[in-house]
Amino acid sequence: MVEPSTSPQDAFQAQSPAQKRALSYSNTVYQLFSSVMSEKLPADRIVGEYFRTNKKHGSKDRRVIRESLFALFRWWGWLKQIHTSGQQDETWFACLAIVAELESHKWTQFSGSWREFANQSEQFNLSAAEQALTSVTDKCHYLQQQLKQTDLTETQLLPDWFWQVTQVEQSQQLAIVEAMCSRPPIWARAQTLSQQQLINSLLKDDVEATVSEFFDDAVSLGFKSINLNAIGAYQRGELEIQDLGSQVIGQICAPTADEKWWDTCSGAGGKTLQLRSLMLRQEATASGSITSSDIRRKPLEELVKRAKRAGFSGISVAPWRSDALPVEAESFDGVLVDAPCSCTGTWRRNPDMRWLDDKDVVIDKHELQLDILTRSAKAVKLQGQLVYATCSLSPIENEQVVNAFLAVNPEFELQVLTHPFTGAQVDMLTIWPQNANSDGMFVAKMIKR
Repeated sequence: MVEPSTSPQDAFQAQSPAQKRALSYSNTVYQLFSSVMSEKLPADRIVGEYFRTNKKHGSKDRRVIRESLFALFRWWGWLKQIHTSGQQDETWFACLAIVAELESHKWTQFSGSWREFANQSEQFNLSAAEQALTSVTDKCHYLQQQLKQTDLTETQLLPDWFWQVTQVEQSQQLAIVEAMCSRPPIWARAQTLSQQQLINSLLKDDVEATVSEFFDDAVSLGFKSINLNAIGAYQRGELEIQDLGSQVIGQICAPTADEKWWDTCSGAGGKTLQLRSLMLRQEATASGSITSSDIRRKPLEELVKRAKRAGFSGISVAPWRSDALPVEAESFDGVLVDAPCSCTGTWRRNPDMRWLDDKDVVIDKHELQLDILTRSAKAVKLQGQLVYATCSLSPIENEQVVNAFLAVNPEFELQVLTHPFTGAQVDMLTIWPQNANSDGMFVAKMIKR
């Protein structure tokens, strides 16, 4: 929860209505930022709870607060070198002014006020950028000029431990930093309609969408916030929100209309619904089925609701109750293991997590992932497929898990995959965020001989 604290108005005097509002926004963002960092809870959760209990904020207020907060996390690798006091002082106002400049925020009357407060200190002489800052390198140069004594590099925007656990070629480091410091669009999937039918339906609700060049059921809804409950296609189960990187997993599974699949770590069932949709696109009366499992009951209950909304049959749930298989052994044509992981591939949407987690979040999950994969493999029948996936970018959670599994399960054989965005042939596939403006994802596909 966000606790009240001393307001910066006590130390800084507002000379205009814009400065007064700027001080109020600063106070709120500071409390939210401090809560996230101290409680180590996702920023989305902290912000959501704050807005639920503070109804006074209008939509414009919420936008200034929310976007300023998440921008701070995106650029914290640089800003933490400035704001070292842990207080609301000139360095805090400098951070707010800087992120507004780096992200070209439209509320210049407030960012200008923050800059004025920051410049009350001899430490700062901040000024607005003379031209648009279009790349991370542009932003680095701009900030280096603003902060003469600060040594900045692009790779600082991701924590040091990320580079230690992730194998990124030097030639690609800037590209991944660039992607991680930009917001991806809202990706969705046409679940029961064609792409064009879905786009036409969305237009009736004043939502513009564009098709993906890679998958014939994927659409981009752009970058604006959307109230899904006000969209008819969503209410009717014709549309599901699913990142393009995540959609790669179902496309790699490629279930046929009559196959029997098990989604072993389904959560609320995004990939379960995708698998069923892919079956029904081949045959309207597809006889195939999907069993979904998770150790948590609430996500499975949500899956049932989503399947009902889409009018999907052929989906059942089987919760994990112990280490024993919740399904019959050697009975599935395909088994998908979307394993719990560090989620480093989703940092574009959750920039706070890169500063809340440490290296252990990657290292600690290897044994669990291997255990889940090993147990789940027992449900694959002869000539069946086993698909292992994570939203991690680290080989520790990806290739190393698959190789450890194959070393003691020689009956499984890796299948060559075609990268959906580059066309490259690979044994194991990593989707980097810069490949197609999506989250990062890993997938490997094996067949039981």
